[in-house]
Amino acid sequence: MIIIIALAITFLNMLFQAKRHIVIKKDIAVSGLSKVFDGFQIFFISDIHRRKVSEKLINKLGGKPDVVVIGGDLTETGVPFSRVDENVKRLSGVGPVIFIWGNHDLYVDKDKLKQIFTKYQVKILDNQVDVVTRDNDYLNIVGINDVTNNLDRLEAALEGRKEGATVLLSHNPDIKYKLHEHHNIPLVISGHTHGGQIRLFGWGLREKGGIKKKSFGTLIISNGYGTTWHPLRLGAPPDTLLLTLRSSNSEI
Repeated sequence: MIIIIALAITFLNMLFQAKRHIVIKKDIAVSGLSKVFDGFQIFFISDIHRRKVSEKLINKLGGKPDVVVIGGDLTETGVPFSRVDENVKRLSGVGPVIFIWGNHDLYVDKDKLKQIFTKYQVKILDNQVDVVTRDNDYLNIVGINDVTNNLDRLEAALEGRKEGATVLLSHNPDIKYKLHEHHNIPLVISGHTHGGQIRLFGWGLREKGGIKKKSFGTLIISNGYGTTWHPLRLGAPPDTLLLTLRSSNSEI
């Protein structure tokens, strides 16, 4: 009986954890960032899958970021497009939206998905760069296609950069294996792993989210907002990221 009660409590806790609305707020020092971009905010939300974006989450932002990034796996097979539409609508109310492809996004009706993006003026970065300009200085936001299916074209994506700092958006953090110092990419933001989603004694099937120092710079992995299969989490709570870029050597 004690074991059954313990399992029931654990199961209920896993359900509760999966439904949390967490915004991790961090200042991130970015090498080469112009002072005019000091304070530039990126709201990063990935791996929404079947989940509905809640007003509770939006209210936790406490303001309007400069850009909202949907970091892939916005949806998956079987998710009603009405739900996707509502999620994108809510996120577009926060700020201008950038989308990058995740592996699950590739298996739904892409034409219907793109219609939603057009409706809410979402910018798709498909191995492309979006150059943000302020006072003749530049911030390069580069988005690559899904690494899982070998659709990423790193070198092509970097061709459109202008002189200034670069932030690379990649759904799958495995892009790290293709990055080197000469690429001059100080910050990479990704999702995909769900932090393992269920971790036992610190161990999970996939990489835990967090801020990681690499030879090329900083890699940030979000645990993602939603889940695949069953809405359960343990030891890897869902998260979104509100990142404030800093031009100085701020503490991370």
